[in-house]
Parts: sequence; C-alpha cells; structure tokens
Amino acid sequence: MDDAGVVRLGSAGAEGMCLVQTVDYFPPVVDDPYLYGAVAAANSLSDVYAMGGQPLSALNLAGFPPGFSDEWMMEIFRGGFDKVREAGAVLAGGHTVRSQEPQFGFSVTGLVHENDVIDNEGAKAGDVLYLTKPLGMGPITAANRKGVLSAEDLALAGKVMATLNRDAAKAMVAAGAHAATDITGFGLVGHSFNIAKASDVTLRFDTQALPLFPGALELAKQGVLSGGCARGRDAVGEHVATASDVNASLADILFDAETSGGLLISIPESAEARLQDELAKLDVMVERVGHVTPAGSHRIHLD
Repeated sequence: MDDAGVVRLGSAGAEGMCLVQTVDYFPPVVDDPYLYGAVAAANSLSDVYAMGGQPLSALNLAGFPPGFSDEWMMEIFRGGFDKVREAGAVLAGGHTVRSQEPQFGFSVTGLVHENDVIDNEGAKAGDVLYLTKPLGMGPITAANRKGVLSAEDLALAGKVMATLNRDAAKAMVAAGAHAATDITGFGLVGHSFNIAKASDVTLRFDTQALPLFPGALELAKQGVLSGGCARGRDAVGEHVATASDVNASLADILFDAETSGGLLISIPESAEARLQDELAKLDVMVERVGHVTPAGSHRIHLD
C-alpha cells in the first residue's frame, strides 16, 4: 500500500508526467488553532512528498460542531491555508460540514515525473535506512490531551509537526532513493512494514540510532501513549522481532502513531553520502537508522 495514488497523464505535452493524489484529515492534536491547521496541512501534503512529488493544488476538508468559535475556526483555516501556500500549491476550494468534533485536512494533488516516483516496492537488500524527523509524537500529543505537557514542549512539537517534508523529498529524489514512506498514523513500525511487505525484504532498525523527541521516552515509560500503539501491535506485531535488550517503552513509541512525521528513506549504500550532502544543504535533520536485508521470518527487526 503506497502513500498516495499515482495517475499517468495522457495528454499531449505531458509525456512521463503523473498526478499524485491523496487525502487526510483528523481532529486537533494541539491546542493552538492556527498551529492545528498548519499541522493538518503539513500532514496532508506529506504523502505527495513521500512519493517524490511536489504539491500542485489542495481542496480543504473541514468539519466543526455547532457553536464552535468563529475566531478559532478562522485561525484553523488560516494556519492550513498558509501552509499550503508555503508548499507552493494552489488552494482550489473545499467543503465544510457539521461534525461532532473538529476535523480538518486536505485532499492534495501533486505532480511527479514517472522516473522520479518513489514508492514502497523498491527497497533492496543492502540498502540503508534514513529518517528525517524525530519520533515520539504519540506520547507528546497524548500528554497534551491529558494536560501534562508544558507549553514549551508543545510549541516545539508543533514546530516539528508543521515542518514540510518538501526539502527531504527533493533530496531523496536527487540522491536516487529506492523506496520511501512518511511516518504518520501507522507509526514507524506500521509504515516500515508496508515497505518491507511490498518490497519482499526485511527492515532492521538500530533502535539506539532512532532520533526521539525530547521527553517522549519518559512519557512512554509513564504509560502516556496514543491509542495507535495498541492498534499497531494488533495490526503487525506478529511480523516484528524485538531484541531482548530493547527498552519496552521505546518499542511502544515505535508502534505508536506519529503526526506529520518525517520520511523514512531506503537508499543504496553507494548513494548515502549524496543524500546526506543534499539534506545538509537544505538544513534537514537526517539519521541513519537501519538497513535492509533479504526477507526473513519477520518483516521488521528492532535491534
């Protein structure tokens, strides 16, 4: 299962060009309405970037309960629309309905040349794995809902979640990545499983190398996790081998949901220096977090 649909354009003058199409929306993960709109937009745009594409246009999807603050509503819209403009895409319309709780996101259409499409099927044994954002937004957003997260930590988390994967996508295309996915609702393990299954390989992660958001591990040790952790274990737990010395709370984070996370990139070892150089030029965080092996008894190894 890829992150977005890819449709080849058949019109004259568009030889080799494809549309990338995706849709995503969700309830608030932060308290600030402007930031919520920006995070929701960045998350929606991310699937286009994960396929190696660039956003072209966006349609807004929104739902608000009766009596919802007009001021907050306008701030949510403003945050989302500003992020779409930052991505260089056109806001082409949208649809707003009544809902039991706020919901906000976008349907996004992007463009990618067929030679630049990066999907889940291309990972190869011998590839190395890179990640472009820290993990741990499941515990962070859960802590915010419980009212136990400081304003400073929330602001920093919001900045990470609202950061576009635009530059990371440009770098991985330039470096010749074999496969990629963005780490969002299915967490690191769930999205990695999609790559491993589609490519018929095993992904092995060095858990000590995985970047974590400050404070996320401490929250997980206190049992502060989103519902995505249990759902992730139920969905793909049987396909994951976890080394005995891996911290149990760290493993929980890897199964837990992320919001607008980074790109997980599978790239030939011969090209990793170029990827690092490209990302460094664009000031994008990057960590080598594992490697790809031939398919084994488990699709994912947490070492």
